Amino acid sequence: MKNDKRFDQAVQRFDAANREDPQSVEVSGKPEPRELVFNQRVYDWVTRLVDDPSEALLLAARSHTLKRWEIPRSDYSKTTIGYHAWRDACAEHHAKEALAILRDLGYEDAIVEQVEAFILKKNWPQDAEACALEDADCLVFLEMKLADYTDDWDHEKMQRILQRTLRKMTPDARRHAAKLSFAAEVRPLVEEAMQAVDPDAIS
Repeated sequence: MKNDKRFDQAVQRFDAANREDPQSVEVSGKPEPRELVFNQRVYDWVTRLVDDPSEALLLAARSHTLKRWEIPRSDYSKTTIGYHAWRDACAEHHAKEALAILRDLGYEDAIVEQVEAFILKKNWPQDAEACALEDADCLVFLEMKLADYTDDWDHEKMQRILQRTLRKMTPDARRHAAKLSFAAEVRPLVEEAMQAVDPDAIS
């Protein structure tokens, strides 16, 4: 049975850790810690995508990029291999930090292991809840972080990454993505990628 007090404490500790992020994003006209906002929005999307999400899924949604800034992308080569090495290192770091908090709060091994599996994508894409977490992560990336890369990526790279992102998502999540509010310079890029991956999502 879910212990609401313990769950709330876990969420508070995840948020407190991510509140230390030196990077910020503007929310309602004021700067907020980037990973704090990112995880909160992923959590919100999970509650929209899943009718009755498990406690482990909710905990993972709130912590799956915990303290990401502590593993700088600049420490890894600017190559595909370097990118994947960085992502793997990040996932291990997020899981380690999240699991330490959960164990400190007395969470049972079964839930701790489920949260670890979600963060490390051990059961994706076979598990429906793992797919929901990936969908939520992709949706928040599109609505919150994509615009930051328009000046850094050429058109070919943008399309390659967008199409790869969309292919990871379920058809339902792609329909949600098509309805997101994008900046004027971003929407045509998303629509082009969507047309290549799932034209029915924008029909």
